[in-house]
Amino acid sequence: MTTGMFDAAERVRNLPPYLFAEIDRKISALKAQGTDVISFGVGDPDFPTPSHVIDALKEAAEDPSTHQYPSYFGMPAFRAAVSGWMEGRFGVSLDPDTQVLPLWGSKEGIAHLPFALIDPGDVALCSDPGYPVYDTSTRLAGGEPVPVPCLREDGFLPRLSEIDRDLADRAKILWLNYPGNPTSATCDLAFFEEAVDFCRRHRILLAHDAAYSEITYDGYVAPSVLEVPGATDIAVEFHSMSKTYNMTGWRLGWLCGSAEAIEALGRLKTNLDSGVFNAIQRASIAALEGPRDFLDAQLKVLTGRRDRTVEALRACGLDATAPKGSFYIWVPVPDGETSAGFATRMLDDAAVAITPGSGYGQHGEGYVRFSLTLPDDRLDEGLSRIREAFGR
Repeated sequence: MTTGMFDAAERVRNLPPYLFAEIDRKISALKAQGTDVISFGVGDPDFPTPSHVIDALKEAAEDPSTHQYPSYFGMPAFRAAVSGWMEGRFGVSLDPDTQVLPLWGSKEGIAHLPFALIDPGDVALCSDPGYPVYDTSTRLAGGEPVPVPCLREDGFLPRLSEIDRDLADRAKILWLNYPGNPTSATCDLAFFEEAVDFCRRHRILLAHDAAYSEITYDGYVAPSVLEVPGATDIAVEFHSMSKTYNMTGWRLGWLCGSAEAIEALGRLKTNLDSGVFNAIQRASIAALEGPRDFLDAQLKVLTGRRDRTVEALRACGLDATAPKGSFYIWVPVPDGETSAGFATRMLDDAAVAITPGSGYGQHGEGYVRFSLTLPDDRLDEGLSRIREAFGR
């Protein structure tokens, strides 16, 4: 029961409800009425964590030394494993002591980076449409999030050369995300070269969210921004155990790149947390250094889901495109409908939950996002319901 004795801080009152929390509430209400809702909403992989990672966790959890407070800066062995993974995957050489920082999942680091770098009134350039935390974390830190349009005709890449020079000079962070959420957009190394040059000229930290770097199709291999020569002076990159290794609930990721930015975020984190459970770090070492054959099998399944989803949506007259990265399908809504209106119609007519693009920024209006992270039988049933709703 609300007593009215206490008010939330203004910074919280001014925040919009978190997009996925609102979707969960709507789905829960329908389920409470007995409706079987099939959700193409949140991107939570439905594959199991690899067995060798679980075995490593069990062994580590039985070691009493892992039960104590972990280091603020992570286990040296985990940082070394990250450095080795980045070298093997991207050819990027990093100092594990100064250029790698473990996180409680990449979302935590994304949310806290503005607190380490942005003062009230400073600008963060946020990809729009983009992951909502880029915007909200900037607001919470007292900064000004400025949307940078990422439009379909440009492959959802920002036109960096068209950003106002005075605005760019005020900016402290540029947020990028490829392969992207929600757009599934991909880029090549040439785009990262352009972005690094832009950030160097304007003294901006380039913050690249690379959570989906390993979820790619059709021979596309996602580059790292840190592959650009000199990028570690001006850029950082977020990676996650969640999407690649199906460890969303384990909460472990890392930030790597600029030693200066990592020192600032690390200093902030020493005042906020006590580091990640060492047993999870040890299990993650097994993941980073272990076999990747499980991923090949998962990508084959995801490719099939992608292709069937695109085929079904096209049969309904929707302009769906098969992406080369992430596990999302970003689709324009039918003419005359809004993102929220179309998503509501699918809930009402097909008991299918999808994510309205308006939750990802002003340039997300007019789109919806389908996630491919649900079992094949549920995905196929959901697609069948959508086709019935369209009379196809």
